Amino acid sequence: MVNTNVNDLAEFENMLDLSTNISSSVIPRWQRKQLQQQSSTSDRFIPNRAGMEQSLEQNLFNESESQFESESDYSKLLHQELKPDESNSRILAFKKKAPEVKDGYQNSLKVLYSQQTGKKNETLKTLRHIPSAPVRVLDAPDLLDDYYLNLLSWSSNNTLAVALSQCVYLWDAASGSIKELMNVDSDPNDYISSVSWIQQGGSHIAIGTASNSVQLWDVAAERQVRSLNGHSARVGSLAWNSHILTSGSKDTTILNHDVRIQNHIVGTLSHHTQEVCGLSWSPDGQYLASGANDNSLCIWDAATSQSHNAQPKHVLTEHQAAVKALAWSPHERNLLATGGGTADRCIKFWNASSGAMLNSIDTGSQVCALQWSPYEKELLSSHGYAENLLCLWKYPTMARVKELRGHTARALHMAQSPDGSLVVSCASDETLRFWNVFAPETKRKSETTVGSNPGLTKSGSLKIR
Repeated sequence: MVNTNVNDLAEFENMLDLSTNISSSVIPRWQRKQLQQQSSTSDRFIPNRAGMEQSLEQNLFNESESQFESESDYSKLLHQELKPDESNSRILAFKKKAPEVKDGYQNSLKVLYSQQTGKKNETLKTLRHIPSAPVRVLDAPDLLDDYYLNLLSWSSNNTLAVALSQCVYLWDAASGSIKELMNVDSDPNDYISSVSWIQQGGSHIAIGTASNSVQLWDVAAERQVRSLNGHSARVGSLAWNSHILTSGSKDTTILNHDVRIQNHIVGTLSHHTQEVCGLSWSPDGQYLASGANDNSLCIWDAATSQSHNAQPKHVLTEHQAAVKALAWSPHERNLLATGGGTADRCIKFWNASSGAMLNSIDTGSQVCALQWSPYEKELLSSHGYAENLLCLWKYPTMARVKELRGHTARALHMAQSPDGSLVVSCASDETLRFWNVFAPETKRKSETTVGSNPGLTKSGSLKIR
């Protein structure tokens, strides 16, 4: 007991001696941190980050080393560049610029994810009502089932011209009366291969025949005004540009006729190698578009087309089948829509000035004809194999607005009424169907101008159902 008190007294005296260092039993923070960094082990909740990263790098490299042995040379080279650097704590460290890809290397993922796997162009809901049934149906017996011909035209005077085999019939849409304008039945091998009304006035019509000639008729007088020769094969396409009549033939040439003068051929356009089946002048008359069975589309400048050695401004070869369907947009200058045949099935859009293709859409069926709406940015297409329908598209999204069914064979031709309210389709099922598809709501509520006169009933003539 005495010794204990002596020891306590000595310890107390030492504490009062300020000459000695006083130490605490608690380790200071800086010492704990230093000891932690020197230690190879880490605290449970405060890991040693530097050691962990170095270990992770080495494990990642070791595990993947065997995997890269069986891969391509490019992958091995990339692996060498990504090998962990012992002097750097980062997991991935480029020692220099990433290596270039070898010539011909194809990224399989790019091909995989660029393919379309779902259904495209779902039907777009529209606010206006578009009737699914035609407002009128006409019988068209003996209509030639030939994709390369153009047998339908609607004049500015509201008269529809239809070529049935060897005859041309005129149907007055206001009264419903029908009359035969002309025929070529004097030659059993001849037939009508194309018809086209003059743009303004609607009093004259051009008629192409299989006997290589182009006839110009005065409809009011019901007589032929003149015959425009120059082709050596059937004339399957016609287009007007003011007083210039352009004709395309199976002889692969395109002729510009000035119908006011005696020597009517003022231009010869030779570039296509097969039958010219589509012709269309732009609304401003600056460009001529021509399509042919050689799968090519040509854009001709009006300023240079009035010569006998004219060359096209653009030759466009993206279509994979005959190019017959041509339509210039009334909303955007120099915008041209074209359609390809059975092996192509695409509608393509072009800038006629630059020749650039703006868009392409696969319709799934042969494209026979195209018509733009004068009221909205919509395009109507008629199709052959395999669906034989009419399809209304919203431009530029090309979403389907409406599908019009009723024809039982390919819808070869289309024409539009002067006011743009109706579109008539002519099919190889020998029927003409009138569709109320473009008219704005105010026009749809009013009575249609299509008459109800029963017309002619004999074989070879038109008959309203």
